[in-house]
Amino acid sequence: MARSSNIKRSTRETDITICLNLDGTGKHDINTTISYLDHMLAQVSRHGFFDITVKAEGDTHIDFHHTVEDVGIALGEAFAKALGDKKGIRRFADASVPLNEALSQCIIDISGRGFFVFNVDLPKAKIGEFDAELVPEFFQAFSANSGITLHLNSPYWDNLHHISEALFKSFARALDQACSLDSRSKGVPSTKGKL
Repeated sequence: MARSSNIKRSTRETDITICLNLDGTGKHDINTTISYLDHMLAQVSRHGFFDITVKAEGDTHIDFHHTVEDVGIALGEAFAKALGDKKGIRRFADASVPLNEALSQCIIDISGRGFFVFNVDLPKAKIGEFDAELVPEFFQAFSANSGITLHLNSPYWDNLHHISEALFKSFARALDQACSLDSRSKGVPSTKGKL
C-alpha cells in the first residue's frame, strides 16, 4: 500500500502544491521561490529518504513569512495524509546531527497531537535574505498540521547557517525513523488503539 499524498493549498497569500512519498529515496523537486527554504526542504527529502515535490508561489514581495508558514502547513498536511491510520509505524524517534560546531537534536512522537517545543535561542537576524525567526515558524506550522509532537533542541552552536541546517537535518532523520514501519508492530502503536 502506497504511503503517499498530494496536497493543494491556495489562499490570497500563497499557492502551494506538494507531492509526498514516505517510502522514497530522497528525490526532490522543490521551488518555493525562496532559495534558502528550498535548500532546507532538500535536506528533509535527502536525509529523510522522502520523495518530495514542492511548488509554491506567495507574496514574497511583502516578506517570506506567509510562504514559509504555508509550506509548513501544507507539508504537515501531506505527512498526516500519507501516514493514514498510522498502523505499523515506529511512532517515536530522536536524532542528533552535528554540522561543524553546531549540534541539533530532534525528538518526534507521531501522536496525533501537534505540539511544538523549540529550545534554540536564534537571534532576529538574516541568513542571506532569509529571516532566522522563520525557522521555528516553519516547524510550528508543520507540527500543528501533521499532528506530530516535535521538540527541537541545541545545546551549542555559533554559525547561524550551520544550526538552522542541522535542525532541518535532525528533523529529517528523526521523521524518517518515526514514519518507518516496524515489522513487529501489528496495529496502531498506542494502547488506545488510535492515534
